[in-house]
Amino acid sequence: MRTVLITGGAGYVGTELVKKLLATGYGVQVVDTFWFGDYLGDHPNLVKIKLDIREFDKYKNFKVPDSIIHLASIANDPSVELNPELSWEIGCLGTLKVLNWAVSNSIKKFILASSGSVYGISFEQNVTENVKLLPISIYNKVKMIQERVALSFTDRIGVVVLRPATVAGISGRQRLDLAVNALTFSALNKGQITVFGGDQIRPHVHIKDLIRAYEFFLDNDYKGIFNVGFENISIRDLGEMLNKITGAPIKLTQSNDPRSYRLNSDKLLNLGFVPKYTVADAIEDIVSEYKSGKIIESPSNYNINWLKKLEN
Repeated sequence: MRTVLITGGAGYVGTELVKKLLATGYGVQVVDTFWFGDYLGDHPNLVKIKLDIREFDKYKNFKVPDSIIHLASIANDPSVELNPELSWEIGCLGTLKVLNWAVSNSIKKFILASSGSVYGISFEQNVTENVKLLPISIYNKVKMIQERVALSFTDRIGVVVLRPATVAGISGRQRLDLAVNALTFSALNKGQITVFGGDQIRPHVHIKDLIRAYEFFLDNDYKGIFNVGFENISIRDLGEMLNKITGAPIKLTQSNDPRSYRLNSDKLLNLGFVPKYTVADAIEDIVSEYKSGKIIESPSNYNINWLKKLEN
């Protein structure tokens, strides 16, 4: 049985990734603080370890896996700005500790979840992996340094860095603070689509395709940095797409988030990876789940709200 250790495996992407890998026959160890809850359920091939990765080097009961997928981080700008020091410690110090452990146990593959937001603002028509990084927020900067920590180990372990676009779709640990998810939920719950700005171009990836990308790199012996995003859509066009699907009116307002870039994922596509899902699919999934009563809003759907609650 192939085995994988996943840090942050109880998060938005991690929850669905773990379920998929278990279904395909992997043995999975999840290392997570479980701050946002546990939606993984039980499985004979699943081991759940409640641990802050800043303490990774002190834990003695890991089973040595074939590969590591490193998802653990403080996700999104507002959450990072709530406690920047925590983000730096988890993102960079935690990553270093996981990598040191991986090398000392002769693990062959380390897959890091970075972010396409490391590009910041770019006027390039095609933002490839070779475009200069211009991070504009602490979250972006933490991700950039986290990448550099991982890449400094390339002579000792096979390193893959994935830079996903903004993720969209349904998860057992649902988030409603991501662009497509937030706008769709607003259209359904409030009957209005509030578009902040409009001209900014943002890349998107369906959560199922992102999970397929992680599987792709587990199954193939590729290394390096890869963008993972397949639809570059302006915020205004996203609002219009939602208007057609939900019928909710659009309200335009100003935005203080200037990030705008077109992610080019040809490097991944040229390896043979073929995306199967679209933003429209994600919207339809959310609409279906909402209408069936499966999406019930709570503070844990919003990273910043839940972290504030945990601090109090």
